[in-house]
Amino acid sequence: MRLSELKTGERGVIVKVIGHSGFRKRIIEMGFIKGKTVEVLLNAPLNDPIKYKILGYEISLRHREAEMIEIISEQEAKEQ
Repeated sequence: MRLSELKTGERGVIVKVIGHSGFRKRIIEMGFIKGKTVEVLLNAPLNDPIKYKILGYEISLRHREAEMIEIISEQEAKEQ
């Protein structure tokens, strides 16, 4: 599943960040790290941008950026 697929109020655990090295470096520096839980706070009109909460911070990403982050549900993460 991709981060962009979550709806407002839903949470997921990051599994992988894909994309070119510049994007990956920037997004990881913002806290989008494997194993961290991320929550959707707000979906703007047309789903762009989307506001997330991770590591206690609120961060907005474009829909196409959120599509580059693979996640699993919190339940799936607990089962692993």
